[in-house]
Amino acid sequence: MIDFCILGSGMAGSTIANLLSKNSSVEVFDKARGAGGRSSNRRFKDGASFDHGLQYISPKNKLFKKFLINLEKKNIIKKWRGNHLDLSLRIKSFKDKYIGKKSNSDIPKYLVKNIVTRYKSRVDKIVFKNDHWTILVNDKIYQCKNLVLTCPYPQMIKLAKKYLKKNFLKEKIIMQPNMTAMIALKRNYNIPISSIRFKNKILGWATNENSKKRFKTNFNLWTIQSNETYAKKTINMYKRKKNFCLQKITKEFLNILGLKNSEILFKELHGWRYSHNKGSLKLNSYWDKKIRLGLCGDWFNGPRVEDAWVSAQDLYKKIKR
Repeated sequence: MIDFCILGSGMAGSTIANLLSKNSSVEVFDKARGAGGRSSNRRFKDGASFDHGLQYISPKNKLFKKFLINLEKKNIIKKWRGNHLDLSLRIKSFKDKYIGKKSNSDIPKYLVKNIVTRYKSRVDKIVFKNDHWTILVNDKIYQCKNLVLTCPYPQMIKLAKKYLKKNFLKEKIIMQPNMTAMIALKRNYNIPISSIRFKNKILGWATNENSKKRFKTNFNLWTIQSNETYAKKTINMYKRKKNFCLQKITKEFLNILGLKNSEILFKELHGWRYSHNKGSLKLNSYWDKKIRLGLCGDWFNGPRVEDAWVSAQDLYKKIKR
């Protein structure tokens, strides 16, 4: 029987899996095609790709920064330099911007590289009985002594509500959505901008993927994220009106660059229904020793990717007590 089953392979899932695997048997399950969670990367062609989730990491936690510096030494991540424009006029609190050497899913991939991972594995049901957990995955049954969930809060509640303590269920957690467009322009304009933060009715952020210097291409790739207001307005209808939402975002962006729609070679839209939690809880993770059920994720303590790492570290300490 497996010691720990981990549901989710984003930053929280990959971190807790890596920590636990040093002394226990661990298996990771994820409905996606690979590790990463919200740090997902979408391939285009000839090695070019879009980071259509996490854009970069700017550490403020000292231990997390030490963790990143170690990964930089191992050539897993690098600093993202260049001209980062802030048209929103927000005060910049963090200077260093770290990105994956190949993609922003490089950190989760590195953390689970020696762990049994089962992708394209959608967990339909979890049951605690006879002092162990049984999980139903793609009509297959797996059993484990301990279970850790790292999925977004609404998905976690759907799976585990009957096993959670009443006080925890009273917590008010509202996950915020995000709409992300990916476009490839027919020509590489060599625009001397790495990223742009907007104060706009639709747009929130745009990344010049070419500026990350991961690939060489004749095309110009951009990842464009909507602002929170537009995402809330469209997230429930975007699958039905995908072209409409995509056109709105791309048109607004092209107008800013002074380009025409005919310059677009490729475009795609991804909606993140449960992108992040703007607020934070009083606790960084959840552990029920009696039934050996753990929860961790960035929705415990904030919207930043390091919040997921901090949450996983906190859960590990609780498990080992």
